[in-house]
Order: sequence, then C-alpha cells, then structure tokens
Amino acid sequence: MTSTNGQPLTLALPKGRILQELAPLLAQAGIDISPLTDDSRRLMVDVNNSSVRLLLMRASDVPTYVSYGVADVGVSGSDTLLEEQADLLEPLDLGLGKCRMVVAAPESRAGRGFNQPWIKVATKYPNIARQFFRRRGIEAIIVKLYGSVELACISGLADLVVDLVSTGATLQANKLVEIETITEISSRLVVNRASLKTRCAEIDGLVQSLRTALQ
Repeated sequence: MTSTNGQPLTLALPKGRILQELAPLLAQAGIDISPLTDDSRRLMVDVNNSSVRLLLMRASDVPTYVSYGVADVGVSGSDTLLEEQADLLEPLDLGLGKCRMVVAAPESRAGRGFNQPWIKVATKYPNIARQFFRRRGIEAIIVKLYGSVELACISGLADLVVDLVSTGATLQANKLVEIETITEISSRLVVNRASLKTRCAEIDGLVQSLRTALQ
C-alpha cells in the first residue's frame, strides 16, 4: 500500500481476541500487524515502509478515533457502533466476533415476556435497550452496568437483561433464557467520511483487498 499524500493511512484496531483474528486477514491484504500482536505494550507503530500507521486501543474507543479523524479506518463491533450511533461509513462486514444481542430473563418469568406496565432492564448498552423497548411502546427503566449483567437478574436488581450472547452457556449457567434477539453482531470495517474523500484510492484499495481475503 502506497501513501498518496505523504502521510500514513491510519488504522484503529481493537485489543484482544479480535486483533488476533484480524492479523491473518490484514496480512492477506498486505498489512503486517505483528509489531502489535508480538508486543501488546506498543500502542502505535508504523508498518509497510511507514505507509500505514496502526493504533491499538480498547474496542469501545475505535469509533471515537475514527470519528475525529485521528484514524482514517478502524475495526469495530457493530454493537459499539449501534450504541454510540457513530456517523461512520461501514463498507465491509468482516464477519469476525459473531454473536447476537438478546433480551434474556430468569427462567421463572420467561413466559411473561414484556406484558407488564414497567420493566427494569440491566445492560451495558442503554441506548440500544431503550430504543428496543420504545419500539414496543414500553418505557423501560434502564440500569447501566459495566460487569456481568446476568447478576442483575439473579440478584433481583432487574427483571430482564440485554446483552451479547455467543453460545448461551453463561445464561444457562445462571438460569436465564433468551426471550428475543435484537440484532446479529459482528466486526465491521469503518471509515471516516472526510478520509474517504481525501484518500479514496488507498481506502478503496484496502476495502477491496479485505473483501478478496474474506472470499
């Protein structure tokens, strides 16, 4: 990849498991991120003869860096994009980190669904949860949590939870059941709108290379 304006194309990448899954995909697209995966203490590194700059950060921070133009391109989970309502372009679903966002309840109340005048809902995703229940005419009381939301149901803090589920094993272990799926979740390539105008050839090339690698 060759820089068209003398400045490196900057990619915001999430720490953790998704970074490891991204490595072979980006390698096929011609970007070597091994300096980040080999040494997790490095947060910024230039690769590809300094034509690409990699920024390593918490997954939840990726949309912010791309929105403000510090990064031209990033990789973010669609859950974060929906929650933050980020004004970013999403040219490609990378298909990584697949899971689903669901409403879950204790087994003892699963049959009641949403049929009550008010519902207290625990979640890490208050905006998504609030919009989901409003579409059903329910003004839910949203309890924002940062840890294991399953505890909110089994301890009596909340009636329902909205959370990400992959295998469902954690729900089952805590005697919770899925009531409804809100949306499917996966990692997306996101692009700053201004960057697409000023670095169209580079970004289009990256998108096409990644699309080919996914086939």
